[in-house]
Amino acid sequence: MPPAPTDIRGLNADPALARGAVSSRLGAYLRLARLHRPIGTLLLLWPTLWALWLASAGHPSVWSVVVFCVGTLLMRSAGCVMNDMADAHFDGHVERTRDRPIAAGVITRGQALVFALALSLVAFALVLTLNQLTIALAFVALFLAASYPFTKRILSIPQAYLGIAFGFGIPMAYASVLDRLSGESAWLLVANIAWAIAYDTEYAMVDRDDDLHIGIRSSAITFGRFDVLATMLAYLVFFIILAGIGLNRALAPAYYGGLAVAVGMAIYHYRLIRTRTRAGCFRAFNHNNWLGAAIFVGIALALR
Repeated sequence: MPPAPTDIRGLNADPALARGAVSSRLGAYLRLARLHRPIGTLLLLWPTLWALWLASAGHPSVWSVVVFCVGTLLMRSAGCVMNDMADAHFDGHVERTRDRPIAAGVITRGQALVFALALSLVAFALVLTLNQLTIALAFVALFLAASYPFTKRILSIPQAYLGIAFGFGIPMAYASVLDRLSGESAWLLVANIAWAIAYDTEYAMVDRDDDLHIGIRSSAITFGRFDVLATMLAYLVFFIILAGIGLNRALAPAYYGGLAVAVGMAIYHYRLIRTRTRAGCFRAFNHNNWLGAAIFVGIALALR
């Protein structure tokens, strides 16, 4: 019988086993960072790109785009690691999350902490190439990412806090371009909070039974039988604010074309979630990537 992969002597004797063990360990870290599920990164990235294009009147520097795209990926990954560290005891009781590396015992909390710190430091190194205000805001962003997992224990609608954490690239983008914060950036952040409540309520509807069992709070539980209505009202607030930003900036018709496509997608989401099936709710959540993309295309075309 060949030696077990955890036997160092066996690994040294059998390079194939060593490569397999390294590959398995690397795969566990990639899963921990959710690199196999990019939807979360995209839901952070689209609002950041909206802000970057609006703040720069459609002409951001190539370097700023690189910094925010790579930084978003790194910080989303670090946020996922922090989330799994905080939720390890809960994840093991939820069917969808019980195989996550920390909950399954593949990666220890100590190893996860080192990984999260490494990801955050690389992201911070990128931010150091921007101005001082953006650097200062990066500390706030780190606090939001680290504290969000614990809001699920104390807030009735933690999705609102998620909207701030997921949307904090907005003020950072404006700060990097303008070296100040603007009223428009605040309104765009509020819009993102409404959007996050909408799409993450769809996500929470998938896990509602498990969350009730283990005592985690969510908007799906708080809204109860009004969950679908609340989701659609959140979308409505989101679109009203975005339309107001467009009118205030006198943006070209292409912007409203992007909003119209996004509104159509939100109506499609209603059709997916109205029966409250897990498959439909999860599909609606994932489809928000395309909603965010449609808005970005509208912004980019209007400001070209």
